[in-house]
Formats: sequence, structure tokens, C-alpha cells
Amino acid sequence: MRSRAALRTAVVRDVLQDALERRVKTTGRQALDVLDTGGGSGNFAVPLARLGHRVTVVDPSPNALFALERRAAEAGVADRVQGVQGDAHGLFDVAERGGYDAVLCHGVLEYVDDPAEGVRNAVAALRPGGVLSVLAASLGGAVLARALAGHFTEAQQALDDPNGRWGTGDPMPRRFTADQLTALVEGAGLRVGAVHGVRVFADLVPGVLVDTEPGALDALLKLEAAAAELPAFHSVATQLHVLGETEGDSEA
Repeated sequence: MRSRAALRTAVVRDVLQDALERRVKTTGRQALDVLDTGGGSGNFAVPLARLGHRVTVVDPSPNALFALERRAAEAGVADRVQGVQGDAHGLFDVAERGGYDAVLCHGVLEYVDDPAEGVRNAVAALRPGGVLSVLAASLGGAVLARALAGHFTEAQQALDDPNGRWGTGDPMPRRFTADQLTALVEGAGLRVGAVHGVRVFADLVPGVLVDTEPGALDALLKLEAAAAELPAFHSVATQLHVLGETEGDSEA
């Protein structure tokens, strides 16, 4: 049985796993090299390591990296997960330029001073034929959430603000539209392979309904997966996911 936590990650995990499987077939290498920028305690790194890939996690938080080390050990993949302290701005102080089959840039662009630079650095870490996974907070989802909570002035402020913030108490420094994220990825020289809305319904459905109704969680997961690919739902998702692909021949 899948947990409620799967609602937050299922769509991205499935898309990323499919992309890595294609990369495995192209390169003939079963174990790929993955860089997870801002990967924290390993929500994506550890599952990818379970698939047999080698994952380097770059994160500025020592506490998060300690939790990553413990989590990887508990999962039996400590030999395939490496945590290093650093950030997107100084990425190549701790990571190899052009050394990875895939780079994850999840929950990073909201916080960096220059999102375009963050994407360019992530792309520069890719091998030819590699893939970039970008996950960021969505403007539309935040506006909808504030409005449904009755905070109409804050919803309007988020809609009008250049960074999509609803006020000084907003903990999120920046949010994006799908067009803004795809422009960042394309501006860094990648082809956009797919755009997905993440947590379209999950943050709106009462938790008690998911917990008590038989089969509700599985049905909601299926609904999330179906809606994720439809552009009509991108503007109301809590997060947006963009998969970018590099040009050029893959390494054998």
C-alpha cells in the first residue's frame, strides 16, 4: 500500500524513472551518475540509488546531509549515495562539470538569487544526452490556495507580485509559471521533453477523506497522474515539473 507521502512525489518519480530507463538503454550502462542539487535528506536520491544508480547530493544544510547519510544506510544504499555540502551558485566547487547523466534541480530555483544561473549550472553538469529534472513552486497553485482559504487580498497580491509572493509573511521567496520554467530550461540550451503539474488535487483534498475512504489514496494517485500531463491543470498545481533534455550524442 502506498503512503500519503507518495502524493507529493509519485508523478515526478515516475517521469524521472522513465527518463533514466531511456538513458540506460541509450548508454548501455545499468548504473547512471545522478546529481541531486538541494537534495536534502534524500527523498529522491535514496529511491534512485535503490534502482542501482550512483547519486551525489549537494545541499547547504549539514543536518540534511546527516539525515541523508542515515537514510541511505538504513536503505542499504550507502555505497551509492554521496552527500556534499554546497549550493547551486558554487556547484562546481563540489561537483564535476559534465559528469552526470541526470541532474535534479528540485526546490532550488525558488531560493537562488539568479534562477537562470542555477539552471545553467545544472545543465553544465550534464553529459551529452543527459536529462535535467526541474521542480519548482507554482504561482497558480499558491493563488488558488490563498483564495480558497479566504485570503483574497493575499491571493491578489501573489498574482500581481513579480515573484508570486502573497506578502511579507510568505515563506516562499519565488514562484513560477509553466512558461517561466520552460523559458529558463530552453534558455540554458535544452529541449523541453515534458511539463507536468504536481499536486494538482493532493493539497486541496481533505486528508481525512484520503485516510478513511477505502481505495481513495490509490484513486487520487491515478487522478494526479492523469491530470499532471494536461496543460489545463498546470496553472492550478502546487508545483511544476519540467524535464529538459540535452542535444548531442550520448556516451556509450
